[in-house]
Parts: sequence; structure tokens; C-alpha cells
Amino acid sequence: MREEGPSNGEKKSDDDEVGMMMIPCLDFSFNNKNNNNGLGSLEEWKKMMSKKVREACEKHGYFVLVCDDDEIVPKVLREKMLMGLKELFDLPEETKKKHQSTTKPYSSYTSDCPVIPLNQSFGVCDSHVFHVSQEFTNLMWPHGNPSFCETMNSISSKLVELNYMILKMIEEGYELPKHYTWEIEDMLMKGTVFLRLMKYKSPSKEGEIGLVTHTDKNTLTILCQNDVQGLEVQTKTGKWIQVEIPQNAYVVVVGDILKAWSNGRLHAVRHRVTMKGDKERYSFGVFTMPKDEAKIEVPPELVDANTHPLRYHPFTYGDYIKFFVSNLNENALDEFAAL
Repeated sequence: MREEGPSNGEKKSDDDEVGMMMIPCLDFSFNNKNNNNGLGSLEEWKKMMSKKVREACEKHGYFVLVCDDDEIVPKVLREKMLMGLKELFDLPEETKKKHQSTTKPYSSYTSDCPVIPLNQSFGVCDSHVFHVSQEFTNLMWPHGNPSFCETMNSISSKLVELNYMILKMIEEGYELPKHYTWEIEDMLMKGTVFLRLMKYKSPSKEGEIGLVTHTDKNTLTILCQNDVQGLEVQTKTGKWIQVEIPQNAYVVVVGDILKAWSNGRLHAVRHRVTMKGDKERYSFGVFTMPKDEAKIEVPPELVDANTHPLRYHPFTYGDYIKFFVSNLNENALDEFAAL
């Protein structure tokens, strides 16, 4: 496992900021051949990793995930997806605008937004279901593009599995009673999987905003990008740092729903995209979110009158999203559900 360490481009301001400026990087590879550097069995590795995942999500609200194990997400699949994104976004604008949806917020094609003029994106709900990927692909390429369809469906499925693995690690990291296993699955896992495909045009000036500051409104996000950096996160003390993402790595981001469920123990990190240089940035991410009717409620074991008093009242996910979409407030979770 790779320990936490500062990124190459990171600048430290003062001594009390050094701890916050550390970017957590966790290696999810488990090599049975060398016994994972003496860590023992797979079960021992999972227990150790669950603790590391929980700590990173509490302290930072995100972590960089590296893995040499093609069983989790094959490198070839990832590269095919990134190459396919360029082909997708090179399609005529009138073709891309055919992808429209009224069922879920942000699940259509968007571009030319005055607030984020560099950004173009597609939102595809449940792309891990094959017929959904096929319908999207046939809309974009009426004569067919089976290669992109298969790639999009396969990598969505792989990232969904990884997403659920991380959620289980968080649950196990808190050592909650076994009866919470079904509750975690029903509340946080059995919902909508949302694939977002993004392109950021090269900026006209250095440091131009590609995506505005926000927290994710879902449960958990896994992001992947090409070799163009740009993701920035804000530390708990308000400092912005760029996350240098290694090749073949992913970024895992805690969303508002995990923050609420964990009674604020898990940190929903504020992040943005800032563009530099003359290259286009392509990225994609899988966002898991509960069903609209799912009730988000803090487990009693995560409440302590002295150190962790109850912070959020129970709410349904659908009500929260309606509140956010109608208000677009950066502090939507606290305004909607805080006690």
C-alpha cells in the first residue's frame, strides 16, 4: 500500500497546513505471489485497507486510487474509453444535442454554458445496463458503434463494482453491527448509476475555470481522466491544491449523502477544475446515488453526545435533490438537513 504523500506540484504554506496538504494515495493491488509485502491473507488486507479508506475519507474527503490489478479495471479498457471520448465529442453539435432526458437532473448533453464555457458533458443513467449503453450509442452513431458501446458498458460495470467495494470498506472501517449490511446496500447501493462523460476545451488564458466549485450531491464518485491535469480540491482550512493524478489512477470522492449518513464524519470535499496549457482534457466518472425514495439516516453507532452529536435529521434522497436543483446552493446539505 502506498502511504499518503504530497503531490509533485504541491506548495506548502505554513506548518499547520502541511498535514492538510498531503494527498492520500492508496494502492488497491493485492499480489498473492509476494503475499502483499507480508500483509497476509486477502481478508487481512481488506481489513487494513478499510481502515485506510475510512481515514482518507474522513480527513480529506477523497483519495487517489492506484491499482496494477487488471481484475479491478483493465488498463486497456480505460484507454479505449478515453480514446472513444474524443470520437464522441468530435461528433456534430446537432448530433450530440439529440441526447436529452427529463427523468433525472444533469442527464442530458450540455455545452456552451456561460458559467463553464469550456465544458461539454453527457450524463447517462445506468450505463452499466447493456441496452442503455446500446441506446445511447445508436443515438450518437445511427449506423452503429459496437466498440464504443461495449467499452462504455464494460467500464461502467467495472467502476460500479469498485464503487460498491469502497462503500463496503467504509462500512467495515466503522465496524458497524452486521445488521447494517443490508441497510447500507438498500440505502446507498440500490439506486441509480450515473455515468458522466466530459470534455474541457483548452483555455484562452491560464487558470480559466473548467468546472465551478462544488461538492458532489450523490453517494460516492470515481473519476478518471486523460493526461491533462486540472482537478483541484479545497482543504478543510480553505487552501486550494491541484491533485496530480498518476497515469492509470482514479480519484474517489465522497458525496453529500455519505457525509450526511456518517453524521459528518466523512468529509464531502469541495473541488473544481482549472484549465491550463493548450491541450483538451477528457474525463469520465461513475456517480452512485440512492433511489429517490431512499431514507438517509445516521446510524446510532455514529452518534456520540460529546464528540459527535447528531448533525442531520433523516431525509429522502429525492427531496434533497429537488431542494438542490431549485436552489443551487453550495451549502445545500446543511441548509436542507442540518439540525
